[in-house]
Amino acid sequence: MILAIDTNILLDILIPNTTHVQSSLSCLMSIGPNDELIINEVVFAELGSQFLSFQNLNRFLNDTGIRLISSNEKSLFEASSAWKKYTARKKGMIICPTCGNHQKAICFTCNEAIPYRQHIVSDFLIGAHAKIQADKLITRDRGFYRKYFKDLNIISPK
Repeated sequence: MILAIDTNILLDILIPNTTHVQSSLSCLMSIGPNDELIINEVVFAELGSQFLSFQNLNRFLNDTGIRLISSNEKSLFEASSAWKKYTARKKGMIICPTCGNHQKAICFTCNEAIPYRQHIVSDFLIGAHAKIQADKLITRDRGFYRKYFKDLNIISPK
């Protein structure tokens, strides 16, 4: 099985995030011996910020068996379609990263909707890459990915 990994899972372990380090590590440790772990170029770039050199990043990926698989044209188009849906939301709507519910952000002073963008196009590239080029995505942002990538199978640390 091909399993794409979201940046948040790897950063939980590398930084480490004391809230999520144990669950993210356990999730990755439960991967079967025949499973293949992949990341796309966005995760590679985000992950690279935690390493002092390109060589150190590559050593980490080699040591963990994580492979960089570039996005293909189909996954890029899938990302653009989901991004279009996301940007068409009503002004001021925010999405809970856990459950995917929409909520409106309202200014307490003037009662106007506050425009708020929680996600950038890179999140959509990660989701589309996993949907098209992998069997599942390992992430903590299950609500967001379920909302915009309905057919994406998600593994979320417990």
